[in-house]
Amino acid sequence: MSNPLVSHIGIAVEDLRAAVKQYSILLGREPECVREVPDQKVKVAIFPGGVSKESSISTRVELLTPISDDSPISRFLASRGEGMHHVCVYVDDIKAKLVELKAAGFKLIDETPRIGAEGNRIAFVHPSGAHGVLLELEERAR
Repeated sequence: MSNPLVSHIGIAVEDLRAAVKQYSILLGREPECVREVPDQKVKVAIFPGGVSKESSISTRVELLTPISDDSPISRFLASRGEGMHHVCVYVDDIKAKLVELKAAGFKLIDETPRIGAEGNRIAFVHPSGAHGVLLELEERAR
């Protein structure tokens, strides 16, 4: 993939059901999936993106809510309230990208990939390495 593409924007919410109702009206569509991700201690609702002339890939919206008090999203909501949590970008080879970023001095939250909500390998880059934005890397399914 020659150009980086945004996979999705993650938004932390207190009440997933209410947020899904509002975003369904806002985006004019229902989420394509709603599921729990136990190892990340969250429940997510993922809305499909629109159609792009340049690419078959379009940016999606992911709503996240905690499923336990020790979830990273619980801590985020307690300290910052609802709002944008992360930006996720596609990468071709997540292991190679993590090695590259670490060598360049980025602070990584995940030094090895894990499985995300949609079954793809993901990893997080600490906000200190991305001008205050939590970045998620997602390896596109091949």
